Amino acid sequence: MTPARRILPLFIPHLGCPHACVFCDQKRITGAARPVTTADVTESLSSLPDETGGVELAFYGGSFTSLPAAQQSELLGAVQPAIADGRVSGIRISTRPDAISEEETELLRANHVQTVELGVQSMDDAVLRRCGRGHSAEDTRRSSALLRQCGFHLILQMMTGLPGSSEASDIATAKEIASLRPDGVRIYPTVILRGMELERMARSGEDREHTVADAVTLCARIVPIFDAAGIPVIRLGLNPTEELSGGEAVGGAYHPALGELVRSRMLLESARRLFSAEDTGRDVILAVNCGQLSQMIGQHRCNITVLQTEYALHSLKIVAGDFPPGTVKRIK
Repeated sequence: MTPARRILPLFIPHLGCPHACVFCDQKRITGAARPVTTADVTESLSSLPDETGGVELAFYGGSFTSLPAAQQSELLGAVQPAIADGRVSGIRISTRPDAISEEETELLRANHVQTVELGVQSMDDAVLRRCGRGHSAEDTRRSSALLRQCGFHLILQMMTGLPGSSEASDIATAKEIASLRPDGVRIYPTVILRGMELERMARSGEDREHTVADAVTLCARIVPIFDAAGIPVIRLGLNPTEELSGGEAVGGAYHPALGELVRSRMLLESARRLFSAEDTGRDVILAVNCGQLSQMIGQHRCNITVLQTEYALHSLKIVAGDFPPGTVKRIK
């Protein structure tokens, strides 16, 4: 499965993209100060040990297939020697839904590209227009079908809390993305970056800030949609960088452990279904998968505090058990 592969990332921030979305600054998001060159590709590959195998080189950041064909061929060509000698198993690229065509798929396949990530962001055309995305939901449907038909591993990226979106529209986006049967998804709750149009919109009141609390509540409803469909959520929230943590993220849903917060909230919601008003004053013991004990307890024991308060419990203990991840069992 694609999500389990080891990835060697190289960033081409904002290269190829013809639009300036209100939320976007790829250089600050990725931490890359300049786009990658063929020399950078060669240098990065030189550090790989012989016969590494299984490593997938990824061109992240900009819209790779919007680059001129000659530039695409140069970057992809720089990887081919490492594929030939077994150090790299294939290539992954990220791009826009409206930058995929049959001609592009032929170029990608000829150069051992195995995985394509599409920045879908939303399946609501009104939201896409307000954000200046420059593509439609139909572009996503068409390109996803074409990529799957051509045998690529397909990863779809969505965002929550975009201008003009609502909880209902974000959930609808997740459901439609799941119906496209990608091999994995990334969920990026909206972060407000210093100097972006989105910062002006938030300060002027033109758009409401999508906070960490908002994102945790909403994503705790969205992730189960993909879990139920057997689609791995391979990333939840932006990768933390020194720039983002150092103040470039001036608002929105930036948290270095957002995924942990969401999974913790999901376990809390599962636990709530095990209680009733009749539990007042009782001593209760819950059991979860051994790897999710801290998530069930919650940061600063917040889940225990919530459950004890909501149901007026005398005590609540969380123990580890041999259960599938995401399972909460009541044993007392």
